[in-house]
Amino acid sequence: MIGMIMFAVALAMLMVGFPVAFTFGGVALFFGVLSEGMDLFAFMPYRIMSVMQNTVLMAVPLFIFMGVILQRTRLAEQLLTSMGRLFGGLPGGLAISTILVGALLAASTGVVGASVVAMGLISLPVMLAHKYDKRLATGTICAAGTLGQIVPPSIILIILGDVLGLPVGDLFRAAVGPGVVLIGLYIVYILIMTRFKPETAPAMPEDKSISRKKEVMNALLAIIPPLALIVIVLGSIFTGIATPTESSALGGVGAILLALIYGQFSFQMVWNASKDTVKVTAMVFAILIGATAFSMVFSYSGGDYLLEEWMLQLPGEKWGFIILAMLVIMVLGFFIDFVEISFIIVPILAPVAEALGINMLWFAILIAMNLQTSFLTPPFGFALFYLKGVAPPEVRTVDIYKGVLPFILLQVFVLALIVIFPEWFGMSSSY
Repeated sequence: MIGMIMFAVALAMLMVGFPVAFTFGGVALFFGVLSEGMDLFAFMPYRIMSVMQNTVLMAVPLFIFMGVILQRTRLAEQLLTSMGRLFGGLPGGLAISTILVGALLAASTGVVGASVVAMGLISLPVMLAHKYDKRLATGTICAAGTLGQIVPPSIILIILGDVLGLPVGDLFRAAVGPGVVLIGLYIVYILIMTRFKPETAPAMPEDKSISRKKEVMNALLAIIPPLALIVIVLGSIFTGIATPTESSALGGVGAILLALIYGQFSFQMVWNASKDTVKVTAMVFAILIGATAFSMVFSYSGGDYLLEEWMLQLPGEKWGFIILAMLVIMVLGFFIDFVEISFIIVPILAPVAEALGINMLWFAILIAMNLQTSFLTPPFGFALFYLKGVAPPEVRTVDIYKGVLPFILLQVFVLALIVIFPEWFGMSSSY
């Protein structure tokens, strides 16, 4: 039972607010010494070395670097301005523009915090100035900003590929369908809302000083460069020309070229972007090393066998396990980050899924979609905090909470579709 006790202690410490990496490492050290003595940790250097030699994880800092560079090129500002003028004449046009820009930012940067903050600073004041309902405006921005979790190239998909031993390119391909469906449902929801409640998202007055043709040209000029980068990066993966790690390096070079095109390049900008990349990457890998120690002690104490035996006896077998696993991940997403869930919870669930004959690619996409929801769920959804930090004073926290609820329901609906109809998304639930 030591493994189960250490698992409960680690979760309790995380919810209290202890640093994640030190929580996992400290709990592992305490319970490892308690159960096996210090000899157990003689294996730890070999595990850390395997992390250092993992070429798949090299894509994480490179994609983060690409995203930070693009964030500093004012890409979001140019996209939002152009798309807002293009669709602003429609009821809900600004909200639709925000969703489309969020999708483009997700596919080009993949950095959720940067996307939410950028759209919160640029799009939210414009929507509020045009009398948009605060709940619809904030919910749209949060939902659009979190698309980076499921739309490739996604950091979470790279992590899940490493944890589950799946090709990252296959995960990227499998995630395209659910991502497109989710974006489409967001837009349909906005159109339905504005159809029955037009006062929640009025159309922008037409700008007579700019012709429609010029608006379209401006939008195309803003969209084509990042779209070209997306096609190059993802296209090189999907066609087999490059591995995800190689394409992430290509994406970093492409981001610098875009900075040159937009006239935003400077060596100081690259230096600052590199420092930001190191900070985020160090956080991810510190958690990974702590999680590695935790999973090692958990396994040696027999906790994984106990949990696997219990889960294999669940009623409904495969479907009982899937429902329980999704509920556990969703509930934990209310309180802890997707990185901790990926490194601690997923390795515990993976052997059970394999024993039940579950298609691991399908299982990984279910987890990724579920983890995207964790960015929106109160009380600790990160996207909610990112937006509240840049929102005007008149936007209350309760407005943001109420605004994201319809989008959370849409995400759960898509998750249910993937569970019930995996063939619609080109997947199978079993091997």
